[in-house]
Amino acid sequence: MTDSNLPQGRDSLTDDLLWRGLIQDSTGLDELRELLDGGSTTFYVGFDPTAPSLHIGNLMQVVMARRLQQVGHRPLLLVGGATGQIGDPKESAERTLNPPEVIAGWVERIREQLSPFVTYSGENAAQLVNNLDWTGEMSVVEFLRDVGKHFPVNKMLAREVVKARLETGISYTEFSYQLLQANDYFELHRRHGCRLQYGGSDQWGNITAGVDYIRRRGAGPVEAFTTPLVTKADGTKFGKSETGTVWLDPQMTSPYAFYQFWVNADDRDVSRYLRYFSFRSRAELDELEKATAERPQVRLAQRALAEELTTLVHGEREMAQAVAASQALFGRGSLDELAPETLRAALTEAGLVHLDELPDVAGLLKESGLVPSMKEARRVIAEGGAYVNNTRISEVDATVSADDLLHGRYLVLRRGKRSFAGVELRG
Repeated sequence: MTDSNLPQGRDSLTDDLLWRGLIQDSTGLDELRELLDGGSTTFYVGFDPTAPSLHIGNLMQVVMARRLQQVGHRPLLLVGGATGQIGDPKESAERTLNPPEVIAGWVERIREQLSPFVTYSGENAAQLVNNLDWTGEMSVVEFLRDVGKHFPVNKMLAREVVKARLETGISYTEFSYQLLQANDYFELHRRHGCRLQYGGSDQWGNITAGVDYIRRRGAGPVEAFTTPLVTKADGTKFGKSETGTVWLDPQMTSPYAFYQFWVNADDRDVSRYLRYFSFRSRAELDELEKATAERPQVRLAQRALAEELTTLVHGEREMAQAVAASQALFGRGSLDELAPETLRAALTEAGLVHLDELPDVAGLLKESGLVPSMKEARRVIAEGGAYVNNTRISEVDATVSADDLLHGRYLVLRRGKRSFAGVELRG
């Protein structure tokens, strides 16, 4: 793979990552630069199966793996079949432990989900690994003697998340999570020659514990860095939309909803998100930022980001459908060309009402919530502000028939230019 996405000229991979704001902490910038800008380095990043899908909070790490592989480094993508059964401590309360068979199912789903983001052929082919392969065969005595012996309790207690839980209580299970993750780095270093680990900034304590553990075992040297926590300017949690968590699994968050999350990014956030997640060069991003500043109402940056990431996660076809749906719902494209699953996803985001029978258009406007009353519905129709399937309705007593239903069951209602809703006929 080639260095095609790095800025041209003097900038190295490390310079590019620093410019993008992607390195928050590191074990040493000079040592990190030597690894990243030298020959091919084997690195690893871990994902614990705490749900049946990754979400966009994980996207930073997925994109980073792709970014590093594109310039010649070799990814080890670890899915925590062992650590997922324990759970990294939360500051708020003890985690609920999921049954091992549930975790095993999630491991397989996440392994499949990670597959499209990296390449599994060539000299720097990616490899999927599961820490249950070495943790599961280790006895309690071996764990305490070979791993636990190298961890001073005072250093473990100094970790911020542990200190936050000391008053309310923390189980030995969660307390020992750090040892398991540190041992992962040691095993990957021993088995695969892994010399670099990265993760989110909240993992810094676990990551440095692994670096220190490898040193105590007389191995190494190894390095590590963290990426910053992704935030929203308005104070709400990144990765959340009005309908909840934005998942990478298309069955849990539709490609249309995924696309809309990025299109609706705050103007104050979008330049930062582009640097974090886009594979465009510095020159391209500078040009896009300038064009967006000149015409912010067009949302060029948001659309560019949404199209790039939807293609990356869901593929070109789903991205094209999401774009088509966004245009068609506001009368700038054909509703007939939308696949039924895309249309339903878009209407669900807007507000989808389920009816057993179809009232007249005024009744549809009221039932959908676009107007508060039948009187208001008739006024909107009389003033030319009501649309059914992008066709303006001018008669206050207008009706619809089964022939008007898209895919035999859907209607798209719109009031004015920007307020729309959907109707699904049951049966």
